[in-house]
Amino acid sequence: MTRVPAGKHANSRSLGDLASDEVKSVFDQYTGIHDAGLERRRERYESYVNHYYDLVTDFYEFGWGQSFHFAPGRSGESFRAQLLRHQLFLGDRLSLRPGMQVLDVGCGVGGPMGNLARHTGASFVGINNSAYQIKRAKVHTRDVRSLCRFIHGNFMQIPERDDRYDAAIAIESTPHAPDKTAAFREIFRVLRPGARFAGYEWCLTEEFDPGNAEHRRIREDIVVGDALPDIARTHEIDGALCAAGFELVDSHDRASASDPTTPWYRALQGRDLSLRGIPRTPVGRALTNLVLRVGERLRVFPDGAAAVSSLLNRTADALVAGGSTGIFTPMYFFLARKPRWAGD
Repeated sequence: MTRVPAGKHANSRSLGDLASDEVKSVFDQYTGIHDAGLERRRERYESYVNHYYDLVTDFYEFGWGQSFHFAPGRSGESFRAQLLRHQLFLGDRLSLRPGMQVLDVGCGVGGPMGNLARHTGASFVGINNSAYQIKRAKVHTRDVRSLCRFIHGNFMQIPERDDRYDAAIAIESTPHAPDKTAAFREIFRVLRPGARFAGYEWCLTEEFDPGNAEHRRIREDIVVGDALPDIARTHEIDGALCAAGFELVDSHDRASASDPTTPWYRALQGRDLSLRGIPRTPVGRALTNLVLRVGERLRVFPDGAAAVSSLLNRTADALVAGGSTGIFTPMYFFLARKPRWAGD
């Protein structure tokens, strides 16, 4: 799923670290920023995203594992195998190899960068605003710690010198950026001339009709449920990359790479029965919500935990609706190159 950008947030922590009265307070602050409108979300994006990940990181690890993103499916392939294949696709397109220095923009809890380090031998630096997520990432990458390090910082203002990295990846992280061109320009700055940048972006497709009330509802539920300022159209991502200075090498929706019987949103539909996958299913999500509500009354769980679960359930339904109608994709792939003459 989505991962954190943004700046210093020393108080970033897990849901379990928040006191009972804090969970509801953080949830109310998060929804308050969203309800204030698009410009407010862009102005307060650091707080907006920080509050979100304080609330949902533990839910994501419980239901999704170490890789918070979607993947195109293949018949007979496990969910975990789909995620890994989707990650290694980026490694192949970037020709990652030992000795390369790669920036992971919004690295989450480190699942993808750990897998790519193991399979390619390249060295990774993950930038992430959430101190708690970095703590979890260090656990998940401990077997490749010599290849993985982390920066607690803001990908809109990367604390690195110019021309530092041989490649960069962004797996469903830049949808949080308040200004796509500015985010891509900052990544452009820290890449060496000739280096490539590849990633997956959440986008509205050309099927989205702004005049359709149901389409607008789906978009709004995804925005509020995933701490997004808005959702870009596919052509806007291409334009932002070029405006940032990149040469666009390739871009396309990888959702089309899915087997029609195993779309990227299948994991949220409850069709794949496995012990690990139960929390992702509609029944599993409803059961989790019920347990949290009862637990709140018994003071086993903090007030507000069920509200967070309900928000994520509504978002999951919107994601399925967005995918099944074809108006939304979480895997608009792009591959861009910093010109070799850049900086001359």
